[in-house]
Amino acid sequence: MKIDILSIFPDMFSGVTGNSIIKKAIENERVAVEVTDFREYAEGKHHIVDDYPYGGGAGMLLKAQPIFDAVQAVKEKQPETKPRVILMDPAGKRFNQKMAEEFAEEEHLVFICGHYEGYDERIREHLVTDEVSIGDYILTGGEIGAMIVMDSVIRLLPGVLGNKDSAVTDSFSTGLLEHPHYTRPADFRGMKVPDILLSGNHAWIEEWRDKESLKRTYERRPDLLKNYPLTDKQKTWLKEWSDSK
Repeated sequence: MKIDILSIFPDMFSGVTGNSIIKKAIENERVAVEVTDFREYAEGKHHIVDDYPYGGGAGMLLKAQPIFDAVQAVKEKQPETKPRVILMDPAGKRFNQKMAEEFAEEEHLVFICGHYEGYDERIREHLVTDEVSIGDYILTGGEIGAMIVMDSVIRLLPGVLGNKDSAVTDSFSTGLLEHPHYTRPADFRGMKVPDILLSGNHAWIEEWRDKESLKRTYERRPDLLKNYPLTDKQKTWLKEWSDSK
C-alpha cells in the first residue's frame, strides 16, 4: 500500500512513522508513507494556502489551488492506481473499524489534513472520495485524525502484525467488544484467572470467550447489538442478563 499525507505540518508525522508497528511495516515494505507539505504547491511568492471566505465570517479557509495541485502531483507519482482521497473533517462520516477494513483493501490512500476554519467547498465537491471524522469534537487540524486512521488501517495489512489472528479478534472486528484477557501468574495477589481458561478444553474456552465478549458489549456498548446477527445461544444469554436486572 502507498499512503500519501498532505499537510502544512509534515514534521508531526515523524514520530508516528518512526516508531512501533508503522515503522516496522515501512521497513518490511508492507506500506510506503510519504508526507507532502502542500504549501510547496501554493502559487505566488509567499506560498499562501489560506484566504478569507466570500461573504465574510470568522477564520480562514484553505484555498483550492494548492490542494488540487498537490493531489495531482501525488497521483502522477503512482499513475497505475486510483487512490481514495480522504478529507479529514469533523463534518465527515464517523470513522469505525468497518471503514478501516475497507481502506485496508486499497492500493493507494491520500489524506488531506486541514487547518484553520475549513476548506474551500470545491475541494469536497470535486477532489475527495471520502470525508472522515474521528469523533464529534474539534481539533486544531486534521493531522492527529489522519494518524489515527492510518494506524488502524496499516495494522490490518497482511504481514504487519506478528500474529495473523490479532486483527481478526480485535474489538469491533467481529462486531462485538473483545473478551477479557489474562496472562501469568494464574493467581496474582489473590486475584485469580477464571478456571475455565486453565482447563485446556478449547471448546469450553471459545464458548466462554464468546459469552464474555457479548456480555461486555451488552454492558458497555449495547448500541452495537442493534443490528448484530445473534445466534440462538447468544439470544438466550442476553435474556438471562436482562431478566436478572
